[in-house]
Amino acid sequence: MKAWQATTLGEPGEVLQLAQVLEPTVGPGQLRVRVLAAALNFPDALMVRGQYQVRPEPPFTPGVEVCGEVLEVGPGVDPDRYHLGDRVVGTTAVPAGGLAEQCLMPAGGAFPSPPSWSDAQASCLTIGYQTAYVGLVRRAALQAGETLLVHAAAGGVGTAAVQVGKALGARVVGVVGGAAKAEVARAAGADVVVDRTEGDLVGSLREALGRGGADVVFDPVGGPSFEASTKVVAFEGRIVVVGFTSGTIPTPPLGHALVKNYSLVGLHWGLYLERNPAVARDAHARLLEMAASGVVEPVVSEQVPFADAPAALTRVASGRTTGRVVVLGA
Repeated sequence: MKAWQATTLGEPGEVLQLAQVLEPTVGPGQLRVRVLAAALNFPDALMVRGQYQVRPEPPFTPGVEVCGEVLEVGPGVDPDRYHLGDRVVGTTAVPAGGLAEQCLMPAGGAFPSPPSWSDAQASCLTIGYQTAYVGLVRRAALQAGETLLVHAAAGGVGTAAVQVGKALGARVVGVVGGAAKAEVARAAGADVVVDRTEGDLVGSLREALGRGGADVVFDPVGGPSFEASTKVVAFEGRIVVVGFTSGTIPTPPLGHALVKNYSLVGLHWGLYLERNPAVARDAHARLLEMAASGVVEPVVSEQVPFADAPAALTRVASGRTTGRVVVLGA
């Protein structure tokens, strides 16, 4: 079968090579699926660079999130839960990742696909939306009527957080970098959008949030975005730390958190698949309900052919894309 493989570590556009490889062998607790679409994520690029916490040895096939058709069910998998031909969404078992004709999926990270969504849309449901839902509901306890501040609100996880926040009844303020991204965040449902490139971010946030500040902050960026958040978070507010796409991991001002009475909450969504998979199953069930009612729908900015996967992943890594970039099946 065809697969994009990182033959060495480096920039995706330079090190990914199209190869003919053997079909992956399904192991205990796994599914073998035909890849219908693969949604690209920033961790895919980090993995290829050797900068992610999961560091497979080259050669390996990246692509951590897919929509696929079940071809084989491995030993130890509940036969009543998965059937041949089922369309599923979820995470993959790198090194047999999703930028290939077939991949492996841990059964615990595979979920039913929304029936009305296209393959490209469905491929986007798991990582971004579950990160948003678990972060806002379980970790931050976001309540209807509260104000939610979302950084990188035009990105994949950011647009998901905007939509989930609105579905939960929050007022959503989104932060973006540029006029084009501002339009994407507004289309996703943000009530107010702040362009961080237009001047004083803290001043603009204070104006957008009002005296009460942000009850919940959803931050996949870190760096200056986190620092600005500490200045505008509300009394008893919650800052959910999701990632550090800025490349800078901030040092939490614990004395400031004490004085202002706010919480710093970390979220590593993937850990729930290992430690408490019921959380992920419950989140997916709720997200399916939201999908059926139309309150969440992935912002798919690009659908690219399989042959263009390296260039597409390079664009995702640059931070210039909006919404989700999806590689269609080979």
